[in-house]
Amino acid sequence: MTIKFNAKVRDVQGSSASRRLRRAGSVPAIVFGGGEPQQIEVDHNEIYHALRNEAFHSSVLSMVIDGATQSVILKDTQWHPYKQQVLHLDFQRVDATHKIHVKVPLHFINADIAPGVKLEGGMVSHPYTELTVECLPGALPEFIEVDLKDLKSGASIHVSGLTLPAGVKALTHGEDPVVATILAVRGGDEAAEETPAA
Repeated sequence: MTIKFNAKVRDVQGSSASRRLRRAGSVPAIVFGGGEPQQIEVDHNEIYHALRNEAFHSSVLSMVIDGATQSVILKDTQWHPYKQQVLHLDFQRVDATHKIHVKVPLHFINADIAPGVKLEGGMVSHPYTELTVECLPGALPEFIEVDLKDLKSGASIHVSGLTLPAGVKALTHGEDPVVATILAVRGGDEAAEETPAA
């Protein structure tokens, strides 16, 4: 799936120019990597809806600017502290022959049939919801599945236990963090029985 978005070259820079852009319904942004940084602007409504799509954050995007298409990835998004307003975006150009580092979301599946949940009443805990990976742009997955179907109460799945697509390497800085655990729930029924009826 190719995700496209439109952009325009931004000639005027500075905080006051950025405020004027935002008032006019645009978002200031920058594209870096593979040459000189380029100041751009994007339509706020278009990019706001694009950001609600999980794949937009972990895919190689097609940025259409002045009729030409560039391949980029989203590196950072700045939001207004309390408004649903995008303030600034950072994009990085990508080259099909150079590896990239991207955070990819983890999708946890089959929690409802995991023995630790279905038979033992445990609760699933996932300390990580995304994983930084290294790969060529063409191998970048939209997400990585974490299958919990065999997990018993007290058991965990580490990064080393994940099935990664071909050409994709997890970056964990020499560690092997836990991405999912089923926590044993103790005392829940007893506590409920001891609580007097209202």
